[in-house]
Amino acid sequence: MSSAPPRYNVTGVGVSALTLAQATGLVVGVRGQTRRGYICCGTAAGLTAARADPALQRIFNDAWLTTPDGMPLVWLGPRGVSRVYGPDLMLAVCDAGRAVGLTHFFLGGAHGVADELKQRLSARFPGLAVVGTFSPPYRALEAGELAALRADLARLRPDVVWVGLGTPKQEHFMAEQWRSLDAGVLIGVGAAFDFHSGRVRQAPRWVQRSGFEWLFRLGTEPRRLGPRYLTTTPLFALRVLAQWSGLKKYPLDQR
Repeated sequence: MSSAPPRYNVTGVGVSALTLAQATGLVVGVRGQTRRGYICCGTAAGLTAARADPALQRIFNDAWLTTPDGMPLVWLGPRGVSRVYGPDLMLAVCDAGRAVGLTHFFLGGAHGVADELKQRLSARFPGLAVVGTFSPPYRALEAGELAALRADLARLRPDVVWVGLGTPKQEHFMAEQWRSLDAGVLIGVGAAFDFHSGRVRQAPRWVQRSGFEWLFRLGTEPRRLGPRYLTTTPLFALRVLAQWSGLKKYPLDQR
């Protein structure tokens, strides 16, 4: 596996200290290789969930990269770290990868979303090589379905599999399956499928930079996101404060 950047501890998860440009370069660099690992996009919600699920914490810490997806994770990082937001990483890799013939596979989203994503990104980035799509059912894949997916990927051998199943489902899927899939790298990008397919409105850039994107998304999808944001955001803030003050230590490995 390619060398990974150093990490900094945020409530027990090692977040990769890097920039969007660095992350893009690392992903594009997997061209022509297989089974290089998986990449998680770290958010306050994801790190909060990891405190209640040691297996999820290990998944974040064992990932090739766990990027600072949310602005709070950027603010907590060392100097020089910038936001590596899943939707932005997808666009940057799709754009830069055209120069080397990087190939892509979209796995996730509701029925038809992956195909819409392919159409929109192919129009946005002429020459983009999307070799396949798969929108799985809202349940664990059955043995036959998983075998068919493995066979498709063995035939297509995509450099990047973009996984949009939502946290923590996508993280568990990537950690469990990456060693058995003939693909370069798996990247969990969650809502990027809905954003870039046009299904869900994305927050304006100034809102994203402010750190209040969660509030914008809460306003657009209150029923689905309300329980997540109204509990995880204050809990994450309290844990960060405890870590900063020295009142609580969060080891990177709970094994």
